[in-house]
Amino acid sequence: MRLTKQTNYAVRMLMYCAANKDSLSRIPEIAKAYGVSELFLFKILQPLNKAGLVETVRGRNGGVRLGRPAEKISLFDVVKVTEDSFAMAECFEDDGQVECPLVDSCGLNSALRKALNAFFEVLMDYSIDDLVKARPQINFLLGLEDLKQVPAPAA
Repeated sequence: MRLTKQTNYAVRMLMYCAANKDSLSRIPEIAKAYGVSELFLFKILQPLNKAGLVETVRGRNGGVRLGRPAEKISLFDVVKVTEDSFAMAECFEDDGQVECPLVDSCGLNSALRKALNAFFEVLMDYSIDDLVKARPQINFLLGLEDLKQVPAPAA
């Protein structure tokens, strides 16, 4: 299974907003920090906003901020909003076109479903806050502050 670029950058956008928690974040700044197009980030912003993961503020001094505290946004919350399908095999698809005679009694289907549920459980255990706190120099790395203000990593 491979997550889409949309999910990858949605997580990154949320991390940026969490690291920049005292200010509104602007899409051009986020795009520059990650080296991605603004248009792509605007596309990702829509489902995140609709799901309440971010809030947007319009106007000249507008921007984006988290819709709820970073510790309350799990990776699973992001993945379920940004991924279109979790079909790991043909038998996971809901289109009624499965041609396998074992579809209702296959061990593979059961094993893959169990693996997918385990994947979701791990994603539920990690928040955006966890990802930000794991990188003490994240604000410097994202261009949010000078290196002088960043505490040195503990030895």
